[in-house]
Order: sequence, then structure tokens, then C-alpha cells
Amino acid sequence: MEPLSLESKKTTATDGKESCYHCGETCEAAPIVVDEHPFCCQGCATVYELLRDNEMCQYYDIANKPGANGRQRNKQTYQFLDDEKVAAQLLDFAEGTTAKVRFFVPAIHCASCIWLLENLQRLDAGVLQSRVNFMKREVSITFNREQTSLRQVTELLASLNYPPLITLEDSDKQQKPTTDRSLIYKAGVAFFCFGNMMLISLPEYLTFGDYVEQNFRQFFGYLNILLALPVLLYCSQDYFISSWHAFRQRQMNIDVPITLGIVCLFGVSTWEILSGTGAGYMDSLGGLLFFLLTGRLFQQKTYQALSFERDYKSYFPISITLKKDGVERFVQVSELKKGDRIVVRHQELIPADAILRSGEGLIDYSFVTGEAEPVVKKENELIYAGGRQVGGAIELEVVKDFSQSYLTQLWNNEIFSKNRHTRIQQVTDRFSKTFTTNVLVVAFAAALYWLPQDTTTALRAFTSVLIIACPCAIALAAPYALGTALRYFGRHQFYLKNTQVIEQLAAADTLVFDKTGTLTNTQEAEVTWEGSPLSEDEQAQIAALAAQSTHPLSKAIARFLGNQQPIALQSVQEYAGKGIKGYVGNRLLRIGSAAFAGAAAESSDTRSGVHVAFNETLRGKFIVQNRFREDLADMLAQVVPHYKVAVLSGDGEQERPRLEKLFAQVQKQQQREIPMLFHQSPHDKLAFLKSLQEAGNHPVMLGDGLNDAGALRQADVGIALAEDVLAFSPASDGILDARAFPKLPQFLHFSKQAVWVVKACFALSLCYNAVGLSFAVRGDLSPVIAAILMPLSSVSVVAFATLMTRYKASQLLR
Repeated sequence: MEPLSLESKKTTATDGKESCYHCGETCEAAPIVVDEHPFCCQGCATVYELLRDNEMCQYYDIANKPGANGRQRNKQTYQFLDDEKVAAQLLDFAEGTTAKVRFFVPAIHCASCIWLLENLQRLDAGVLQSRVNFMKREVSITFNREQTSLRQVTELLASLNYPPLITLEDSDKQQKPTTDRSLIYKAGVAFFCFGNMMLISLPEYLTFGDYVEQNFRQFFGYLNILLALPVLLYCSQDYFISSWHAFRQRQMNIDVPITLGIVCLFGVSTWEILSGTGAGYMDSLGGLLFFLLTGRLFQQKTYQALSFERDYKSYFPISITLKKDGVERFVQVSELKKGDRIVVRHQELIPADAILRSGEGLIDYSFVTGEAEPVVKKENELIYAGGRQVGGAIELEVVKDFSQSYLTQLWNNEIFSKNRHTRIQQVTDRFSKTFTTNVLVVAFAAALYWLPQDTTTALRAFTSVLIIACPCAIALAAPYALGTALRYFGRHQFYLKNTQVIEQLAAADTLVFDKTGTLTNTQEAEVTWEGSPLSEDEQAQIAALAAQSTHPLSKAIARFLGNQQPIALQSVQEYAGKGIKGYVGNRLLRIGSAAFAGAAAESSDTRSGVHVAFNETLRGKFIVQNRFREDLADMLAQVVPHYKVAVLSGDGEQERPRLEKLFAQVQKQQQREIPMLFHQSPHDKLAFLKSLQEAGNHPVMLGDGLNDAGALRQADVGIALAEDVLAFSPASDGILDARAFPKLPQFLHFSKQAVWVVKACFALSLCYNAVGLSFAVRGDLSPVIAAILMPLSSVSVVAFATLMTRYKASQLLR
């Protein structure tokens, strides 16, 4: 049969495609025209009409093509929000007629979104106020419960193509960690006290102290003590608690010498002020704590809009339709028990392992097994939790409690409860133990040496050694260097959980790739036609019918055929697991499986084939294959010289020849076979990662689905590849935007450079301490000068860490 060539036509069609006036997406089929504006789907057109009728079209003046795409919007029901128990768990505040709710809305992306969502009261009089947190993609809505309901507010957001993401996790708010603002308060108090103590101590620094009346000097000293008390008792408490725990465990961490320095500074300063022998160094104490707390704040400044710690509750809806005695009602998913009958409709997630009792299941397990093609299920067959029904409504009987389903077993594995300790933290703790011991030995040795000769010199030497040798710069090096690196990773769409992941990434020696959705782009399937040539009219008819289906293969065919002339279809019907049919005039068109289209069953060809028949005459089939991501070969060529590579897949082995061809050069360079394992279950993947670690390797796992969750957690670094970083992503150490996937070699190299900067800061700090101690032990360095030099050393290390990391980023991340 002669293959069909659509390349030239596709290019021409692409050049002539119109973009949606609302969302800017390409109109794949014939655009819907309203007021002379083209729209890609009825959802976008409906939103435009709603805004137009309410005189809110200035929304389109703020940004070009600002709207959220409504093409894939699920027409889900929010009836479950009428349940008072569910509503009470979602509401942040409810008193009298006033209620407040906060929703996570992934579709928020520009200034127009903010403007529209903050003007909801113009669309619903019951909305009193709405505010958007752009960084967290959250909208907070206050409404009058007598005028509108939680369900109506939610439906309003969905009608605007901003459907909130409501999951079981949202109803479990008591387990959500609240934002710890105590560090901000402590840094603020330290800054306030530091600034005022510097102002009071200014005459001493400018050598005007001799000209200040003694009573005033004493009064200023007392003021400094009062200002230093909140610094000591409040701002420093984390360091005291950490040191206490270290002593109880007979350990010495990095906070022990810092705590000693704080106590020494306060004690010596208080003694000098009360005895009248000096002005003390309280301002240095305030500066020390301010710099330390600022460093911690810098470390915590990550992309809080992303969720890295996720469990199965993040993916399930709050409620499900329970059917009992022929009556349907909504119940919370957590209440499901064995034997319950539930109804699952199109695009709804199956929350518990269940037996199909009625209807035909077409289950998308892509997030559970990694297999891209939906699985057909018949009556009395078992369906596992985590699958999504993509056909008509089905009725299921629950066979396991919600908490005992197959999916939740992933989170019962011990790996999800393990605490990790980074190598830098371990090295820093080991160093601080030795450092603290040596500093104490040097301080006491210097005091004992000078004590027989001069008590004042002995005290000065002892105090100066403790102050100037305080390892503040070492404590600040990692937070500032790695914190700066974290920001640059984020700017390039690589979002890491915390700075510790950078160090783990730098130590990695093995890369393990999931196949489906990681090496392949699920949004761009490779489609070819095998059969008799199709005319332009026939191509347009196939494209129009395929566009009516939600099946992934049908959508791939619609994208492949591109924009076609408008076609009128009649009597369109879709059959779960079979295909879709419709009439073009008097001509019947079928698209689907071989049996559905009237072809003989295939046996040898493992590729996904979508058959086409006109009036019961089979014309051929579309072959749909996954397409590898762009620049994948170049990316592999860059990482191969430095890393071992392996591939895991939940799919069958039909992709093996293509993978072997892709990795041929890799295998040649490494002179060994690249492990390619297929039919891998979630537990198989986890076990493979564990075997690598037992062999002494440090693997990085890259995956995209729930089936990768255990492996992502088991790996030294788990990276979730996401087409939309704000929507689905499994538990991971980092989230990598799929568009930035080709930059993986640069990210890995930059992580090594960031760790090098930390080590360089350690070396710089040690040199500073060596020079400072050489003066301090001789008694030539007064505590005042030591207290001045100590924060200066911290500033110099911070400046070096920040500037050097920025320089490395500018060289590697472009």
C-alpha cells in the first residue's frame, strides 16, 4: 500500500493556523468565531461571552492572549461541595453569613488572571472579596453564604477556565505544616536591636568615648544590655536548643561554637559595662545574630508554590459518588469501605481497588504503571486505585478499604519515612566538633600562658580567641552559596526542594531514566499513515471526527492532521475501548480498533494502530508511536562521559529497538551494555534503585508518574519531570520543567560548581581564622577589634559565596 504523505500539507496548514483570542493556543480544528474573534474551543468562547456580557473585556487589554485554555476542561460536578462536612473542611473561616476559602488554581499565569480573579464580585454579587497570591497560585475568596455557596463560587471559577485543584489532601488541613514565621520575627528583632546598639556605641567606634560624660556612658551601657537581652533570650534560642541536644547526645555540631561565642560576647560585655572597665560588644552580638538568621532565611527562600512532599492524598478527589439502594449521594473518599458500590464517570479517578460491576471500563493507568495506552476492562475484572476512567460511567464494588489500596502501598514502603543527612552537613558537623575542641584548647592555653604575667591580657586573649574563631563564616557559607544556586536553578525551570539536594546532586554518579513521559514526550506522538491515499476531504473528515474524542490516540491523530476545513458531523458516538463513529452526509466514518473498523486482528505488529473505515470499507490505519524528546541525543552525549546510565519502563519491549538505537553511541563510549528494563512495576523500580545503592552507586532518578514515586524517593536525588510544574508531580527532591530537560548536563555541572564554592568558602574562613588567632593568642587583639572583624569575615564570605555562585551560573546556565 502506498504511504500517505502529509508533510507539505501540514506545513502549509500550520503556517495558516489561527490562534485563540482568549488563550492564545493554536486552533487545531476550525475556529469558533464570536464577534469576529477566533476561539480554539467552546470553553474559551463561553468565557469571552461571559466577560463581554459583564463589560469586563478590559481583561484582554492587560495582556495579549491572557486566558487559560479550556480545551481540556473537565465538565466535572461540584455537587459534593453542598455537603456541609466537606465544605467545613475546606473553609478557612466561617462565622455567621461570612465565609472564606483558599483554592490552589494552577491556571493562574499572568497579570490578567490576577485582575479577573480579583474582580469576581462583578460576576457574583455574593463574593465580597477575592485576592490572589501569584507565587503560590492561590486565590482567597470571601463570600456571603446567604447569597452564594461554596459550590457556586467553585463553579464560577471553573466556568472562567480557572478550575481549582481540590483533592483529599485539602480536606486534611490539620496535618499541613503551617509556615514558620518565627525566623522572620527573630531576624527582625535582631536587626532592630543591632541598629540601635550600633547607634548607641557610635562614640566608642569614633574614639569619642573619652569625651562622653561617665554617667552617659554608663547609661548607654545599660541600654545596650537591655537591647541585648531579647537577642540572647529570643533570637539565639535555636542555637542554644541545638547545642543542648548536641551535648545530650555527646556530640558537637556547628551550633556549639556559635553558642559559646554568643555566651562569651554577652558575658564579657555585661561584665565590662557593669564594672565600668569598658563599653562591651553588644552591638557585635546583635550583628552576629542578624547575619546568622538572615543566612537561614536565605536558605529557606525556595519556591513555596511547589509541593515536593506529596502522598496519595494529593491525587484523589475529596468525594466520590456512592450508590446505595439505587440512590446516589456524595461521600468523602476516606469513608469508603469494602463492599461499597461507587459510580465513576468520565475523567474521574478510581480511589480504591474495586471490581467492575456495570459498564465498560477504559482505564488510563499512565500515572500508576507508566503505560500510555488505556486498558479495556470488562465486568467482574479488578481495577486498581489510581486509574482514571476515560469512557462512560461505570459502577464499581470496592474490594479494599481506601487506605489499603494498591496505590497507597507505595507510601507504606520504609523509604518514605527515612530522614536524609547530606554529606556537607556531616562534614560540617565533623569539622565543627574538631574545630570547637581546638578553639577551646587554644583559648584556655592562651589564658593559662598569660595568666601568670598579666590577668588583663589573659582575659583579653581568651575572649578574643573565642570571638574571632567563632565559625560564623563557615555556618553562612553553605546557606548563601547553595541558596544562590537554588535561585538560579529556579530561574531555569529546575525547582529543588532545598539546598541539600544540590550537594546530593553534585555527588551523583548514575542517571536512571523512566521512559514514558521522561525520555518520550507524551504531548507529541509520532504518527504515520499506512493504507491507501486519502484525499484532502477525507483527511478533514477524519480530523473532525478524531477531535471529538478524548482518547490520547485520537487527539494525537487530530494534532497530526492539523487545521482542516470545517466539517459537519452527525450522530457522533464514542464506544469505550473500541472507537468513535459519525456520519458525514450519508457516509459512515469509523475510527478505532481493528475489530471496530472491520479489520482482521493484528498479531505481530506491537505498535498502536488506529484503523479507519469509510462505509464499512477499511482504508488503512494510523500508527502512533511515542516521540523522544528533542535534543535527547545531544543531552545523552554530554552526560555519558561522566555518569552511568540506565532506563526503566512500565511498557512492553516494543520500544527496545528504538532505545537501543538511541543509546548505541552511549554503549560504545561506556563499553558496556546500558541496562534497559521493561514491564517494571513501581516496586521493581524501587528495588532497582536500592540495588544500585547497595553496590556503592549514587543514583539520580528521573520520572514523571506515580509509578516512579518509590524510585524517586529511594534515589539519592529524585527528579520529577513535569509538563506543568504546578499541576501533577510525584513526591520528589526536585521538579524539572520538561522544556528545560535538555539542560540537565548543565544543571549537574553547576551543582558540582556550587559545592566547590562552599569548599572554597571553608578554605577562606580557615585562612581568616588562622590569621586572626595568630594575633588573638598573643593578646594583641582586643575583643572590640575581634568583635568587629568577626562580622566582617562573615560579610566577606557571604559576598564571595554569592558573587562566585552568580559567576558560575552565568557561565553554565544560559
